[in-house]
Parts: sequence; structure tokens; C-alpha cells
Amino acid sequence: MIDFSVILAGFGGQGILSAGKMAAEAALYEGKEVSWFPSYGPEMRGGTCNCSVVISDEAIGSPVINDADVAICLNQPSMEKFENSIKPGGVLIIDSSLVHIKPKRTDIRFIPMNASDIASELGNMAFATISMLGCLSEATKCFSRDSFEASLREVLPERRHHLIPGNLEAFDKGASFAK
Repeated sequence: MIDFSVILAGFGGQGILSAGKMAAEAALYEGKEVSWFPSYGPEMRGGTCNCSVVISDEAIGSPVINDADVAICLNQPSMEKFENSIKPGGVLIIDSSLVHIKPKRTDIRFIPMNASDIASELGNMAFATISMLGCLSEATKCFSRDSFEASLREVLPERRHHLIPGNLEAFDKGASFAK
């Protein structure tokens, strides 16, 4: 795998940056080179927010993504902004609970999933982005569930380890959308 790239985008407070960090950490567990590059507006919550994750077998020259393999969009403005940043043959994953339009492009794989509904069902809205990571993992094989679980144990403070089973359930529910 040479420079596999993912853009995660939404509003601040949706867990975009944390999800990107977990994806990077999961790939790191598989011995990959990774970069994680956050970008956000000045607002504390509700402003625009995105991050880029690059995963590679080789040293990464730049964390900046021009053409993404995958875009994960948790709101409509993000989909409108990043749809054209996806390579032909790439993947667009959206939270269909919050994005109610379809992409204009036909040269990408489109995976709508009700991530916010999954999170609500599981009782923790933070699980929305986690379910989308499950979809990403299943659709692209960029990291495994086992690596994701290991990254959770690393990233989450021990006082939050009681959330790991819920995170894994959300991950698995998200993965089912890519099968």
C-alpha cells in the first residue's frame, strides 16, 4: 500500500479528529507509516472540522491530500466540499442520518450509512464516527478490527476502557454497510 489517503470531515464536536487519530493508530499497529493532519475553524463546537490520514508502507512525503482514496463525511457541507477530492474508483462514506443528498459523481463507490442512528441506538453519539471507521475498514482493508481494538486500548484513557465494547459494536455495525 503506497499512500492510501482518507479525509474525515464534519462539524466540530462530532469526533472527526479523534476518529482520524484512531484510524492512524490502528494502521500504526499494523506496521504502517502514518500521518494525521487536523484542520478546524476557530469555533469550539459547530464549526467546520476535517482531518487527513495517510497510510503507507513507505515514508510519507507530505500529510497533505490532493486526491483522496476515501472521504468520510458527517454533514452535507463536507460532502459538497470533498466529493470532488476523491480519486476515480475511490469511496465516499456518508452519514445518511445527516446528509440527504446523493453524490453527483458516478465513478466512485458510494456508501450511505445511518451512523448517527447507530450511535443513538447504542446510547453514545461518539459511536457515529466509530461506526464509519468500521465501514472504512471493511470497504478498504486499510486496517483490521484487531488493530482498531488495540488502538482503542492505547488511545482511550483507562477510565474510558468500559466504552471499548460499545466502540467495537459500533465498528461492527458500520462494517456491515460495506459488505
